[in-house]
Amino acid sequence: MSEEISERVSLFRSQLQNRRFDDRTLRILESVLVSKDVKSLLEIRSMLRVLMRSESVSVLREIAEKSVDQKLSVVEFFVNAFALVRDVESCLALKYEALVLRDLKHVNHQWLRVSYEEWLTFAEDSLDNGFHSIAAKGFENALLSSQPTNIDNFFAEAEVIERIKKLRDMARALAASHSGTGG
Repeated sequence: MSEEISERVSLFRSQLQNRRFDDRTLRILESVLVSKDVKSLLEIRSMLRVLMRSESVSVLREIAEKSVDQKLSVVEFFVNAFALVRDVESCLALKYEALVLRDLKHVNHQWLRVSYEEWLTFAEDSLDNGFHSIAAKGFENALLSSQPTNIDNFFAEAEVIERIKKLRDMARALAASHSGTGG
């Protein structure tokens, strides 16, 4: 790893340790990931995944008692950071946690309500990336969040609900078929 990249990684690490979860820190991360050498890029991504997984666990424990806004802000930062290093599993896991947190808290704060479209997008992303069990949960939440809003759209919304049910059932079947193989 070049000295310049090492310095950027150190700067990124210090930003995390100083709990600076902002766009500047994401730009630093992006600058670390600029490499013309594929082998080096893969090694850097791997190293950053380990660092970010460790830091995110630590940070999420620290903020357990913070406000919903603060938690969501930090989770959003890590979702974006994991997306940059292409850690799909961690990215989707944190997205799920954020959606569940919002869903639990929306009773007191309507702006936190998770729409069926958000759950559907999350579930489709999970399914596309092979996370069948979590996709099934996402589809189930999409169904719980979808309620026909007016009679004019009833049939269109009924079609969407049927589509979600089919996707949920497919995700469940895939999860069951992979449960014996660890997938």
